[in-house]
Amino acid sequence: MITPLTPAELRAWPLPDRRGSKDERGGVLVIGGARPTPGAVLLAGLAALRIGAGRLSVAVAESVAPACAAQFPEAGVLSLPQSPEGSPTGADAAGMTQELSRADAVIVGPGLDEPQGAEALLSTVLATAGDTAVLIDAFALGVLPGMAVTLPERTVLTPNLTEAARLLDRDEADPEDAAVLVAERYGTVVSCAGIIAHPDGRQWATASGHPGLGTSGSGDVLSGAIGGLLAGGCTPEQAACWGTALHATAGDRLAARIGPLGFLARELTEEFPGLLVEFGG
Repeated sequence: MITPLTPAELRAWPLPDRRGSKDERGGVLVIGGARPTPGAVLLAGLAALRIGAGRLSVAVAESVAPACAAQFPEAGVLSLPQSPEGSPTGADAAGMTQELSRADAVIVGPGLDEPQGAEALLSTVLATAGDTAVLIDAFALGVLPGMAVTLPERTVLTPNLTEAARLLDRDEADPEDAAVLVAERYGTVVSCAGIIAHPDGRQWATASGHPGLGTSGSGDVLSGAIGGLLAGGCTPEQAACWGTALHATAGDRLAARIGPLGFLARELTEEFPGLLVEFGG
């Protein structure tokens, strides 16, 4: 049976108390940001803060790190060694060990664009995660099928349907069962196409959502929202359910106010604080 994520369902599943200092509210580290696509990391980081995370660090290709620091003064910025083309190589970065140890949740994948570097970064995260929550998204999902790894217990995968098909070694994925099949194969919570699946068989589905969500950067916002909730102490399934539901509802609100198409991914993040109040988060 699929549980619909209505406002009443969310209110009956309250988020952990996230009051206190920035450290008590949880720290997020977002790793990605090749030279052509640093915005993916910035969108994920912005969503994490808007959803209530207290502290944010982002790790991006060294050539774009200064610009990201200027663009996003709320975030600490870590420079990643890069190839001549501007892709993070996965080589050791000064300060990475410290940032990983400080983070309550790590998001890896947004804005990556090269498989070897993505695999090296993901391997580093998985080898050092410990009790830290991990969210795998975007290009990092693309390299996951070829890696012989055991995912940490507090892991969430956020594939789109194209990425889900790759995770399942198929030509295409069915939106009706993609999340369930990926959750079964990888033994972790999955949010895909508005459906959240737990490997134990539980399923939830958003009760809202609008075609306007199919816009550049929307998936990065979803990952950041879920990552921010993980950092605040949510279980993987609660973070995925709340993050996916708030992301979808934000799309509905923007569609009603701005129009069915044309709203921007960054505008979704501006809806999160009010929706959290509305849903008792």
